[in-house]
Amino acid sequence: MARPSDRRPGHSRRAQYGLFFSYVAAVSGAVVALLLLILSAVDPQGFGALKGAVGDAMMPLSAGGRAVVRTAGDLGTDMGAYVDAAGKVRRLEAEARARETALIKARAVAVENARLKRLLGIVDAERPPVATARLVSSSGTSIRRFAMLSAGLTSGVRTGMPVRGPEGLVGRVAGAGAISARVQLITDGGTVVPVKRAADGLPAIATGLGDGRIEIRTLGAESNPFRPGDIFLTSGAGGVYPPDVPVARVTRRTRDGAVALPAADPARLDYAIVEQPFQPALADAESGNAPAAESGGQNGSQNGAGQP
Repeated sequence: MARPSDRRPGHSRRAQYGLFFSYVAAVSGAVVALLLLILSAVDPQGFGALKGAVGDAMMPLSAGGRAVVRTAGDLGTDMGAYVDAAGKVRRLEAEARARETALIKARAVAVENARLKRLLGIVDAERPPVATARLVSSSGTSIRRFAMLSAGLTSGVRTGMPVRGPEGLVGRVAGAGAISARVQLITDGGTVVPVKRAADGLPAIATGLGDGRIEIRTLGAESNPFRPGDIFLTSGAGGVYPPDVPVARVTRRTRDGAVALPAADPARLDYAIVEQPFQPALADAESGNAPAAESGGQNGSQNGAGQP
């Protein structure tokens, strides 16, 4: 059955009042709109002032609504950042590990450059080195102590040549192949090096003990003159090893001498220099020729000056 078209609210006063006030509001709104339209046509300045007043009245509401919208947007951003915090932490940790690896590599390069600079600093311009090569390996368990050098006959390396590093004497070449050589270290049990104490030139003999240490003994029969901390250099006696190369530092005295540690530890050494064997006679001749010639020249000039 179709609904009757009667729109009356019935006998409810609340419904009747609601319908009445809605009509009143509609008619009032239409009247206000008509008045505003007439005012805008008759008095534009007054209408503009009215619009400004309405805008001023609505500004707090607009500002409050904007603040609510901004707060909601910030809340969404903060929630997104909180959700992505774990991912950001993982990315930061990965960047930190990458930078730490790069820093370690940079420090390793700096250490290697410093060692190479020390190697360049010990090169004598009058005695150029035969070869500069890397120490590939060294024996650490046997009483015989040898190391492999990455240079051989093709680089001019020959048996008997002394080998030194930035810190001091390493040993001498015991055998050479085409591209490699075997170096007998100064800590080897069969190595004997003539040395002298740096403080006063006291001569002594340094012998390897085969356990990474060196034994220092005097040449004479006097009482033990060694003290912990004494530095010993090569003396150049007997040839092979050039003079004034650091060899060892005394750590403790013994009954007949002292025990010392090598100045150049092969376990920590990367590069080494191979030099020509030292020849004392040739060195003395070269150092003595210049003064002799100079004195001879002076005598000749004096004799010539005295002649009429």
